[in-house]
Amino acid sequence: MSTAAKHPTIPSTSTGISSTIKNYLELIRFSHTIFALPFAILVSVWAWLLNVRQSQSSSIAWLSVFGILICMVSARSFAMAINRLADAKIDALNPRTVGRHLPSGRLRYRSVVLFASLCAIAFVLGTLLFLPNRLPLILAVPILLFLAGYSFAKRFTVLVHFWLGIALGLAPICAWIALRGDVVMREPRDVLPALLVGLGVLFWVAGFDLIYACQDAEVDRKEGMKSLPAWLGVAGALRVAALCHAIMLVPVALTPWLCPQLELGRIFWTGLFLVAILLVFEHSVVSSKNLEKVNVAFFQANAVISLIILVSGLVDAWIVT
Repeated sequence: MSTAAKHPTIPSTSTGISSTIKNYLELIRFSHTIFALPFAILVSVWAWLLNVRQSQSSSIAWLSVFGILICMVSARSFAMAINRLADAKIDALNPRTVGRHLPSGRLRYRSVVLFASLCAIAFVLGTLLFLPNRLPLILAVPILLFLAGYSFAKRFTVLVHFWLGIALGLAPICAWIALRGDVVMREPRDVLPALLVGLGVLFWVAGFDLIYACQDAEVDRKEGMKSLPAWLGVAGALRVAALCHAIMLVPVALTPWLCPQLELGRIFWTGLFLVAILLVFEHSVVSSKNLEKVNVAFFQANAVISLIILVSGLVDAWIVT
């Protein structure tokens, strides 16, 4: 008997664990966290700088920083897991998505349900880190329900892209409330900086989701799913996406004027100018006749856009401080 027969190969546990972790990170598109997280970081630093200027606190509340990271990652992971669960059967019928983890059997339905449940629990527990500010805990379940609702929205409304925009736009608003909830309770207008950024994120995300959804226009139409590309056609959806991206710049550009307490200026506007150029580039590489470069427009350009706004907003505010 050969040595190999006496000692059968046993799969490495570490390989199995690393493979499982990789599958879950791919399931939730963890790399796409870069879209919303920079905006949450931006308004969090703005909130901290205002606290310093108003002499409420001169030190960084590290528990709150940790809480924002926990809530951001867990909320997004929950939403993506629910999305994959809701779309498993549709994904199996779509040549572009048939290789995803649930249709291909790389992950089990029950395991993803458990994963989503753990993410929801982590999100709620993360809000406890902001106590005695109770607003994050009070809003936790409604926010989770809204995030989960996105995955089912395309079954009844073509405005599903704006639902996603609102979902990601909540990130900076929630971060602001988590750090300045006591001030917001006394002066609701205090949330205006985060609200303007959130509105920008709403139209920005809706625009690039429209571009991405153009790939599935025919499948959505065939399966009775609601989307603007399926309803208006790819050319019409791309025009709406361009309009969304033009609108996106308005609330963000108004932030320095409407929120003078942030003391933003030329550096921030220079960043927005660069963002406008990238948005033009994003729409120049896709057309109704050529969607081959959707991933360039969707991931690469938008990742740079979020980082430009983050860096320009931080540097401008910090230099003044």
